[in-house]
Amino acid sequence: MLRFDPFSDLDAMTRGLLTQSGTDRSPRFMPMDLYKVDDHYVLTADLPGVDPGSVDVTVDNGTLTLTAHRSARSEDSVQWLTSERFFGAYRRQLSLGEGVDTTRIAATYENGVLTVTIPMAERAKARRIEVTHNKSATSIGPTTVDAD
Repeated sequence: MLRFDPFSDLDAMTRGLLTQSGTDRSPRFMPMDLYKVDDHYVLTADLPGVDPGSVDVTVDNGTLTLTAHRSARSEDSVQWLTSERFFGAYRRQLSLGEGVDTTRIAATYENGVLTVTIPMAERAKARRIEVTHNKSATSIGPTTVDAD
């Protein structure tokens, strides 16, 4: 008897997306928040225990890439009772819109949190457009048409 599981492919794909490089010990994802304040966006990403020197933020062709690395403990004399913390490389990419000033992006890493400030480009900021009127213009009034 053959059994068909319509969700087996979906389960396999989900497992593949949540794990990287095929190991249970590698980071699954980089949790982040993204919000807008006035004329800039703020991205915060949790990277606890990551070496600050391994954090890298790049912008290339409209794509913001965040990478970081947390090393595994390599103490040979330790007898592990449980080991649940992930180690390895973290990577996250976001597409930036046209309205972002990529030359002024700034990033800081403090207390395990990466904060990236993404300013909006001047051309993308909302602005008020002044409406002018011509004082010498005459108004067009109703006209009569002679009916013959």
